[in-house]
Amino acid sequence: MKKRTLIFLTALMVFTLIASLGCSKQNGKTIQMATDTTAEESVISEMVKEIIENKTDLKVEITKGISGGTGNIHPAMVKGDFDMYPEYTGTAWMYVLKRTDLLHDNEALFNELKKEYKEKFDFEWIGLYGFNNSYGLMIQPEIAEKYNINTYSDLAKHADQLVFGAEYDFFEREDGYDGICNAYNMNFKSYVDMNFALKYDALHAKEVDVIVIFTTDGKLASADGKVLVDDLNFFPKYLCGTVIRGEVLEEYPELCEPLMLMNDLINDEEMTELNYKTEVLNLEESEVALEYLKEKKILEK
Repeated sequence: MKKRTLIFLTALMVFTLIASLGCSKQNGKTIQMATDTTAEESVISEMVKEIIENKTDLKVEITKGISGGTGNIHPAMVKGDFDMYPEYTGTAWMYVLKRTDLLHDNEALFNELKKEYKEKFDFEWIGLYGFNNSYGLMIQPEIAEKYNINTYSDLAKHADQLVFGAEYDFFEREDGYDGICNAYNMNFKSYVDMNFALKYDALHAKEVDVIVIFTTDGKLASADGKVLVDDLNFFPKYLCGTVIRGEVLEEYPELCEPLMLMNDLINDEEMTELNYKTEVLNLEESEVALEYLKEKKILEK
């Protein structure tokens, strides 16, 4: 009798374990999402999380603030440590694919990106959010006025007297510091590797003379500086979209439809405003994201 009871209990435990695994599969796994150190990617990731968790049974866990951005996130994606992340077309083209043939036709570039990402990494691009967050250069207004600097070519003539500041990632990119210095024949007096959040303060305090900016930075509106014109069009378009591992999308095809709800959802001005709310007003990224999705009627109020 004891033996039968033991067999019954063992069988019951095995059945319960199998059933629980089945339910876990049905209820969905946790999708691992990564972002760099910017408020922009944090807000975007919170939107993606809200939409996926609202429209599917899947959960999303976000790892924010990965130093080095794509340089560290992409290899982690290849290893399978992360399932998806926000990426920019210009970064993918020049930094990941090491392409030097710049395509200004956004549709052609995106189609080629999707093709190469699928072939080389088995990654899929699912939509583009709608905004272009390109790089730019900002200079102290007093220096701009003193030397009549309006363009990058103007800047190149006086770069040897100036200190340049940017985050670590910019100095590691093909389309970053070395690339723009070569394109414009710039030779700065020195350069400083600094935290993304401190660049504008450093410019205002005259600790640096020139900084690299993003064109949708929330701090641009209140920044004490002059944005220069990229007169040789060195920086490509940086259109942002979701990159996801192919095997994850294959296992969970229900992800495609909610991710496409982000397609063309945000324009440049709206992204700048969202960044302003988080970078300047210090509102919670999750609250800013949720409010925006409700305003756009992606989620119910």
